Amino acid sequence: MPTVRFRGREIDCEEDAVLRNVLLDAGETPHNGTADYLNCRGNGVCGTCAVAVDGVVSDRNAKEKSRLSKPPHDPDSGLRLSCQTRVLGDVDVEKYGGFWGQKMEMVEAGEGND
Repeated sequence: MPTVRFRGREIDCEEDAVLRNVLLDAGETPHNGTADYLNCRGNGVCGTCAVAVDGVVSDRNAKEKSRLSKPPHDPDSGLRLSCQTRVLGDVDVEKYGGFWGQKMEMVEAGEGND
């Protein structure tokens, strides 16, 4: 059974579970601020659930590649859409700042998730 580590918690889940669902079922969120309410509900079109993932997960699908190739995202950032990512093994997940979770420099500078 894979373990998802997020914000100091360890969350067990079934293999092949959708990362967004794992987080939401555990009372966590892959969104920042108002994106918690203003999102596409897992359809892979808004990009607000972007997270950094380190571990064994599914490859990017066409929908995820398409959304992450559009601003404000950068296809080379390495971020993943949690709604399109399936957990295949243990993973560490980090949410960066900004509405879309794309502001990696803010977290590195310690400015928070605005």
